[in-house]
Amino acid sequence: MNKQHIILSTINFVKEQLSNAEGGHDWFHIERVWKNAKLIAAQEENVDLLIIELGALLHDIADSKFHDGDDTIGPQVARKFLEEQNLSEDTILHVENIIKYISFKGGHQEQKFKSKELDIIQDADRLDALGAIGIARTFNYGGFKNRTIYNPDIKPDLNMTVEQYKKSTAPTLNHFYEKLLLLKDRMNTSTGKQLAQERHDYMEGFLNQFYAEWNGEA
Repeated sequence: MNKQHIILSTINFVKEQLSNAEGGHDWFHIERVWKNAKLIAAQEENVDLLIIELGALLHDIADSKFHDGDDTIGPQVARKFLEEQNLSEDTILHVENIIKYISFKGGHQEQKFKSKELDIIQDADRLDALGAIGIARTFNYGGFKNRTIYNPDIKPDLNMTVEQYKKSTAPTLNHFYEKLLLLKDRMNTSTGKQLAQERHDYMEGFLNQFYAEWNGEA
């Protein structure tokens, strides 16, 4: 098995599949997660780098947000592609499970599968939802969905079910409280926690400035 050839084939496949994707979930998001996953993996022991790279590259191959909330399409698309690469069933199943269980979805879903590789990719994905890029992605998606930027009369809801979270049409700023500011305490690895704290602090500074400008104080 030529691992480098498989990675290159996967990169080309993902680029093609996501050629018209929304800007916060496009190839460049995948590339950042892939790089972050490799960065974190370099600090961990006894991990399968091939699974980490494949999982990171395929984790958003068919994000349910863009497929009427259907969580099954991504794993199916990934499995079909990986089978064509003649990979072992163990590898395919592992990557399939990473795609199934990586998402936040309000933070209330039961995670029935765990592995060090999933922990690393999950941290890498969450890092891309934090900091300057996280802020940019959040407002890009809010604009894509034509959502209000902020409405002080609509408060964040921290008790949404998975289905309610998927269907939420709340103002974009609520997403900081319903997901983004919760992520630093949900990181799995020491490297992920360190990087998340830095990006979390940046987002809090942004919010302070936002409210000051909104209220005519700055």
